Amino acid sequence: MLPSSIQISGEPLSGAEVRDICRGLRDNAVRLLSLRGCRLCDRDFGRICRALAGATSLAQLNLNLGVVSSPSRIKQLAEALRTNRSIQSLFLHGSPLTDAGLALLNPALALHPALVALDLGDCMLGDEAINLICGLLPPDGAKSGLKELTLSANPGITPKGWSRLAIAVAHSSQVRVLNLDYNPLGDHVAGMLAVAVASSRTLEVLDLEGTGLTNQSAQTLLDMVENYPTALRSLVLAENSISPELQQQICDLLSEGEEEEEVAGGSGDTQEWERGREPAAHRAGGNSWMCPSGKNQHWEGWWGWEPRASSHLLGVPSEERTWPYYFSAHRSQLSDGANDVRTRGQSVG
Repeated sequence: MLPSSIQISGEPLSGAEVRDICRGLRDNAVRLLSLRGCRLCDRDFGRICRALAGATSLAQLNLNLGVVSSPSRIKQLAEALRTNRSIQSLFLHGSPLTDAGLALLNPALALHPALVALDLGDCMLGDEAINLICGLLPPDGAKSGLKELTLSANPGITPKGWSRLAIAVAHSSQVRVLNLDYNPLGDHVAGMLAVAVASSRTLEVLDLEGTGLTNQSAQTLLDMVENYPTALRSLVLAENSISPELQQQICDLLSEGEEEEEVAGGSGDTQEWERGREPAAHRAGGNSWMCPSGKNQHWEGWWGWEPRASSHLLGVPSEERTWPYYFSAHRSQLSDGANDVRTRGQSVG
């Protein structure tokens, strides 16, 4: 049978539902597990962690909005990740990890052979966490290193921490998507990031929405886009003090570069990466400029944007993203469906 998608948001999980989730994981019947904002006791969280440790079909795990809410849960998740070999995307947006919590998780993240996308947005991180994250970026043996990194809304990171990240991105990373929105970066950090973008051979999407930039940063970014060939396709500059004219110039230059790549056919590696996700920029509101349009995101918590879970099945062709099994809140079991993904609260019909 084809793997299923289990997506439950913001609800308490009963013991019976947790048993069904664990059974699906043990039977390798789950490819996407999203429990964002769900409430469950520590015992049930431990049961799910033990089940996902041995799951071989699970590609994406979404525990956003406080599911990983204590040091004990961080340790349980770390233990599961040490054994698991299949998870490609891990979303912990809005979890109170702090630097100490990430230090507990980091050994498992660093050794995981498949992990390529990591969301640590709004996780109360600081400079010590950045030092750990930088170690996850370079390729290491059979590991490709992270290709998508989200650090939205972590105001505890200082310019020193951001400068270290910029160096790591420029030097040896494989990062293609970097989301730094809703951090107080300012023009100085933006200048360092411009150097990183110019040096990187892989970075395609940079989200700087709401990061305190001015026309000074925009001019630097414009000079970079205009004068240096880069892989950059999308630069999000919404909610900054940047003139519409400068934003439009940057947008036009990026659009020209993308059109030229389409005519040339693009690189095979990039096309393989793009198969599993939606375009990573969008327009939000009349005064919000993002290049190009179409980012598939939604508002997450009080800070920034969280990518829709279903758009980040990395390496999964679109035809495999609708599965004939779904989690039924009414029957509390994995049920045979009609080739669509059903989520909790919808009618079984």
